[in-house]
Amino acid sequence: MDKIISKLNITQNVTLITLANIPINDKSIAEIFTSLANANINVDMISQTSPLKGKISISFTLQDDVLFNAIQTLKFYKKDIPSLRIDVNSNNTKISLYDEEMKYQPGIAAKTMSILYDADIDIKMITTSEVDISYLIYASDQEKAISLINDIVK
Repeated sequence: MDKIISKLNITQNVTLITLANIPINDKSIAEIFTSLANANINVDMISQTSPLKGKISISFTLQDDVLFNAIQTLKFYKKDIPSLRIDVNSNNTKISLYDEEMKYQPGIAAKTMSILYDADIDIKMITTSEVDISYLIYASDQEKAISLINDIVK
């Protein structure tokens, strides 16, 4: 297989939090992330759904060791948003793939997704930029994923 990735980074002990049923209101979303920052909680991967019936969901990741503080911070918003649902999924690994050439070479996301899916590795979240792709997977799949992806690292 072609070597298409120049850097592979692994982040262990990652928690995925999804906030569901948030009314579309940029101010409340900004307030949520500001309160996490004020609690000294570093948020990593962030993904927002398209609006549906005036509501959105936002998923983001953080380190497992700040989960308790994050939940305490987020609970405050249940008063203002009674329909808010906070879903938590811990013990994950983030695999980040980087190469400057990604912005000129289509299909890298498709190739790497196929590698993971063909190996029965569940992808919980994907975030991208022009030059990097990050996958959130179960920690138990980390070694298998790294082994497969190492085959395409330059």
